[in-house]
Amino acid sequence: MATKAGSAEVPQTTSADVEGDGLRRRDYLKVAAVSFAGVGAVVAIAPLLVQMAPSADVLAQATTEVDISKVQPGQGIKVSWRKQPVFVRNLTPKEIAEANAVKLSDLRDPQTLAERTKPGKQNWLITLGVCTHLGCVPLGISEGENRGPYGGYFCPCHGSQYDTAARIRQGPAPKNLAVPDYKFTAATTVLIGAKG
Repeated sequence: MATKAGSAEVPQTTSADVEGDGLRRRDYLKVAAVSFAGVGAVVAIAPLLVQMAPSADVLAQATTEVDISKVQPGQGIKVSWRKQPVFVRNLTPKEIAEANAVKLSDLRDPQTLAERTKPGKQNWLITLGVCTHLGCVPLGISEGENRGPYGGYFCPCHGSQYDTAARIRQGPAPKNLAVPDYKFTAATTVLIGAKG
């Protein structure tokens, strides 16, 4: 009986024998199924991504050219760029001196006037006209408007006050008025929205 049991034993296979055959049919099917699912996901998401792309009217407003030849020192103008107000202000030497005299340690969002303007054009301050608290439009760009105690901008909604460099000095706004990308294309022309 011992001889029958010994002859009836089934040879055992090792993992080396199975792996030695390389890729099996099942592996090819797994790769094909994952690839098919990946292509299907891309096809399903592509229309959503196309829908989220900016419309033609937004792309047309990617840059705005502004003539600043008539803006005298101490004056400012408001223009529109990407459906947002932009303040372009020609600072007086006194306003520049006031901005440079402020200690950075006194500022909530420390930036120098030089960091907010272009070299050689420190008198031209260009910022978005949108309060960084809740998105209101501050006063102070037009003549006769309340500029607050710091001589810059005043947001009447919640009392945010900005200095002559459009830096937040008092009130709930957490950041300075944002400086968009812009470059001077001529001595009296600014292209807002262009890096430079």
